[in-house]
Parts: sequence; structure tokens; C-alpha cells
Amino acid sequence: MTYSIIGRDRRTGEIGAAVQSKFPGVGTIVLHGKAGAGCLTTQAFSNPAHGQAGLDLMELGASPKEALAILLRGDEDIDQRQVALLNLNGEPAAHTGETVISWEGFAGSKIGCDCVVSGNALAGEEVLLAMVEAFTAEEGELAARLIAALQAGQSAGGELRGQQSASVIVVKSDGGYGGVAGRHVDISVYDHATPIDELARCYQLHRLSYFKSDPNDLLPISGALALELKEILTRKGYAVSEADGWNSLDIAALERFMGMENYDNRLRSDAQIDAEVLEDIRAKHGAIAHDG
Repeated sequence: MTYSIIGRDRRTGEIGAAVQSKFPGVGTIVLHGKAGAGCLTTQAFSNPAHGQAGLDLMELGASPKEALAILLRGDEDIDQRQVALLNLNGEPAAHTGETVISWEGFAGSKIGCDCVVSGNALAGEEVLLAMVEAFTAEEGELAARLIAALQAGQSAGGELRGQQSASVIVVKSDGGYGGVAGRHVDISVYDHATPIDELARCYQLHRLSYFKSDPNDLLPISGALALELKEILTRKGYAVSEADGWNSLDIAALERFMGMENYDNRLRSDAQIDAEVLEDIRAKHGAIAHDG
């Protein structure tokens, strides 16, 4: 009734996981991750207690295969479990019990480069193969690659019963709000007709509010752009300067406006603006760009 992926980005040190299921609120059951340890998924007849226990074992130095063996050793329902692990070094482990209920569909796991995928009640093995291919082919941020893998799995047939909920997590030591928490991304769609699409939409919101600006994406505010932003700020009730250009009054007005719009981690006290923030402001507030 579920398919999931664990993947890591060897360039950034991030590791994360994503899941989709015809079951409400699946993320809280299936996805487990900890910066400094790795990620684990537990599904089918899930035992969520395996999540923290498996992460603790990996953090103490156990390999994913060793941790999996310990988790299942005393589990009376081992044949109904589906568990996968991936550590920070990219070492995987996976288990699919012999009696996992799969509604006459496919159940199993596949291991790819820096990822492991698992599923049950699937339209076929091609669902998992498509997920691995999408994850390894996709470039960019880890969460986006994980969501792309879910989308590829759905396009390949997905789960036999359909869709209902989806979730994605990414952990790293300096991730999260303000760069001081281990949860870089933690988004769940509890109940939705198209949960993966909704997950992708929410991730874009998350990026704008939680991630810092890329220095390469900063634009100078002058000329036509300054005029455009002053029009938006005036329309929203903020006092701006009447002079050409962009001065301290305008900087303060834009900073207050951006705080109101939840761009907390992209606030600036200079004459620059994040290109992604500008695009979002234009989309939300119907700004008309000026020539020049």
C-alpha cells in the first residue's frame, strides 16, 4: 500500500526520504531520519519503533545491514515487515517479508546509486525501477530529487489502490530554520487527491521561507526594478521614497514587507533582492515589470 525512497546527496552530506501511500498521514509512520546517522523507512505492517532504534544503532556505528539484522532478530512479525536503511556513507540495507500483504501486486526493494527504494501493493516492479532512475538522473536539491522519484513511481503505475498522502524529510546537521536544527525539510500531506503534486507545491513554499538566499541569485535593486517594487510596496501601504533609486526608507519598507510575507531567511538590509523571492512576489501580487 506504500512506496518510498531513501536517498543521499554525497556533495552536501544531506540524506532524506520520501513516501506516498493510499493511507492517511503515512509520513509519521514510515519516515525516520537523524542527522549524523541516516534514514530508515518502515512500512507494510509497519513497526514505527524500528525507526528510532535503527537510527540509534547506525549512529553508534552499526552498518545498515547490522542494524537491520538486530531490528528483525526479535521481531515476531518479521515476515510482514518492510524495512530499508541508508547511512551517511551510502550503504543500504532492505528487507521485505515473505507474507507482506500486497493486494496481488508487487512487493520488494531495489538499490541504486546513493538510494534504496521499497514498495508493496504496486502495479509492478517497474514502479521501483522508475524511482531509482528518476532519482539518479535528477539534479539539484535532494528533496526535489526525492519528490521526483515519487512522481516517477506514480507515472509508472504507482500503488494499486491509488493515492492519499505523501511526505518528505531531509536531515543534516546545520539544516532547518536558521540553520540550527537537524531537520532541513519535514513536509507531510495528510490527505489529498494528488498528494505528490501537493507535496511538491509545499516544498516550494518551504524553500522560500526556510532556505537562505543563494548569493549567485541576488539582483541589484535599481532603475525599473526599484520602480516596480515601490509600486508594490505603496499598494500594500508601505511608505517609500519619492526619489529615484533605492534608499534606506525603501530598504526598510521591503524588509518589513518580506517579513510579513514569510521570507524570513531571505531578508536583506541592502539594495539587493533574491531572484526567487522576486519571482514569488510578482506571482502573488500581480506586479507588472517595467522596461529599462
